[in-house]
Amino acid sequence: MARPDKAAAVAELTDQFRSSNAAVLTEYRGLTVAQLKQLRRSLGENAQYAVVKNTLTKIAANEAGIDSLDDLFAGPTAVAFITGDPVESAKGLRDFAKDNPNLVIKGGVLDGKALSADEIKKLADLESREVLLSKLAGAFKGKQSQTASLFQALPSKLVRTVDALRAKQAEQGGAE
Repeated sequence: MARPDKAAAVAELTDQFRSSNAAVLTEYRGLTVAQLKQLRRSLGENAQYAVVKNTLTKIAANEAGIDSLDDLFAGPTAVAFITGDPVESAKGLRDFAKDNPNLVIKGGVLDGKALSADEIKKLADLESREVLLSKLAGAFKGKQSQTASLFQALPSKLVRTVDALRAKQAEQGGAE
C-alpha cells in the first residue's frame, strides 16, 4: 500500500522540478510551524515551499534530470520550488534566514545549473528582473538619443559651413 503513495509523491515532485525555473534546498531544523508559515509568505506568489523526504526527492530530482543535488539531501530538507522570478524568492529566503538563523540554505538549481549556497546569496543580491530590464531600456534609449543628435549635428554643421562660405564670398565680392 505504501508503494503507490511513494510513486505518486515521486511523480508529483518530478513534475515540480520540471515545471520550476529554480529550486532551493534548505534545512529547516529548529523552525516552528508559525515561522514556516511566515517563510512561505515571504517567498512570494511564485514559489512553493515544501518539506520533503530526502530519498523520494532525490529520486524525483534524478528523474527530472537533476543529479547535481544528490549531496544536499542530508538532514531535514525542504525545497522551495520557484516558478517565477528566482531573484525575488532568493531575496525572501535570504532575508528570512537573517532573522531566523535556523534556516540554512544548502544549495539549489537554476535552469538546470547547480548553485551553491553562496551563489544563491549572490542571486539574492541582484536587482529584480523588472529593474534590470528598465535599466537596459534606458541605456538603449540613451544611445538612440546620442545617435539622433549625431545625425542631426552633421547637416546643421554643413549648413553653418555653407553660410559661412557665402558670407565670406559676399564679403570678398563686395570688397573687390
